[in-house]
Amino acid sequence: MKLKTRELTVNILIFALTLLMAVLFFFPIFFNIMSAFKSNAEIMRDALSFPTTFYLESFKYLLTETNFPKAIQNSLILTLVSIVFQVLLIPMAGYAIQRKNARWTRFIFLYFLAGMMIPFQAYMIPLFKELKMLGLYGSLAGPIMIYVAGSVGFGSLLYSSFVKGIPMEIEEAAEIDGCSRVRIFWNIVFPLLGPVTASMVVLNGLGIWNDFLMPMLVLPSGEPKTMVVEIYRYIGEFSSRWDMIFAGTTMSVVPILIVFVFLQKYFVKGIATGATKG
Repeated sequence: MKLKTRELTVNILIFALTLLMAVLFFFPIFFNIMSAFKSNAEIMRDALSFPTTFYLESFKYLLTETNFPKAIQNSLILTLVSIVFQVLLIPMAGYAIQRKNARWTRFIFLYFLAGMMIPFQAYMIPLFKELKMLGLYGSLAGPIMIYVAGSVGFGSLLYSSFVKGIPMEIEEAAEIDGCSRVRIFWNIVFPLLGPVTASMVVLNGLGIWNDFLMPMLVLPSGEPKTMVVEIYRYIGEFSSRWDMIFAGTTMSVVPILIVFVFLQKYFVKGIATGATKG
């Protein structure tokens, strides 16, 4: 009887702690969305109060009177094109590293992982100079190339760990039937990598969508950049347009939440499998 009472007490404490953590994590999102439907004066008067009216002028102004639509387009291009190239290239790298057990593949894998150890700020200036030499500075192609190259290390680690769980017998049977190595990968192996692909899409897509430093420094000044950078324009030294900031932040958060809701099952499965294999 004492044991059951103790277990019940522990379960109640765990539930209370989980509920508290959920509230703490959800409150910033709730506060942001609530403030997006308030005027700047109302926000300044009482930031924690609920909106007295359903104020939509901030959204209307951003979409019709500013460069925010172009910034949305730039954010979509950067995120979608980078993710497409990552999904096309990184799974093949992870598969080759895992299946081709040779000295040179192990060296390449270590080379990829070594790149994860170096902080971006350490090679930021040489990288920008290299972009200028290649004629990619000031265009969307420069950040896309950096995003794709920068995700190879973690992506290869994730995919190679996942590929270990795929039986070799499946590939051997397809090879006996006359399938080429390329066809085996794209028709048989790649569909089985769905969970880890969803994990990479969510993690890298979230990082690219919310990135501030790269678009701020690489894309040309005086022109629309990305959503996050355009939101930053409304933060002033002496005053800030909080209605515009919260409205822009809400528009930038909603697409990520929608993608995560649809992919969360595969995201959790991919992370868990990648962590337990190997």
